[in-house]
Amino acid sequence: MSQSDMDHNADDGVEATAPDDVEATAPDDVAVQEVQDAAPLAGSDSALLAEGEVAADYLEGLLDIVDVGGDIDIDVENGRAAVAVVEANPGELADLVGPGGRVLEALQELTRLAVARETGHRSRLMLDLAGYRAERRRELERMAASAIAEAKAANGPVRLDAMNAFERKVVHDAVAAAGLSSESEGSDPQRYVVVSPA
Repeated sequence: MSQSDMDHNADDGVEATAPDDVEATAPDDVAVQEVQDAAPLAGSDSALLAEGEVAADYLEGLLDIVDVGGDIDIDVENGRAAVAVVEANPGELADLVGPGGRVLEALQELTRLAVARETGHRSRLMLDLAGYRAERRRELERMAASAIAEAKAANGPVRLDAMNAFERKVVHDAVAAAGLSSESEGSDPQRYVVVSPA
C-alpha cells in the first residue's frame, strides 16, 4: 500500500495499526520498494533507453496493425528518449507522418502515454518516422538562419509562421546559438516565434 493509500484510509477513519510483535511493513510493500530501488533513476540514460524500449514495443504493435514494415532505432538525445522508425519501403510511412507531420505528432503523444502507463512517469520522448523530423529540423535551421540575418540587417524583430512546440524549440536553439533573442507569441495552434536582435 502506498503512502497516499494509507493517508486515504486514515482519512476514511480506518486506522492502520499492527500488534507490537508484528512488523508494520507488509511483504507487498517491501517487494514494491525493492522493485523501485532496482528501477533505473528517472532521467538517467538507462531510464531513457528503457522508455525507448517500451515505445518500440508499442510502435511494433502499431506497425503490425497497419501492416507497415520498418526498423526501430532507440537513442538518447538532449536528455530525452529518441525513437525513430526507418521505413522498409520508401513512402510506406507517409500516411503515419501526415500533412505537416500532424499524424506524427498525434502518434508521438499516444506513444508517450503508452510509455507513461508502463513506467509510471511522464515521458518526453521524441518520435521520428521516415526521417521526417530530421529533415524538418534542417529546414527550420535554414529558416532560423534566414530570420537571424534579416533581424540583424533590419535591426528589428522578425516574425515567423506558426509552428508546433518541437519546431519552435529548434528555432529558439538556433537563435540562441547565434547570440540573438527569440520568444514565442500567440496561442496554439497559431503560436509563432519572433526573432529579435540581441
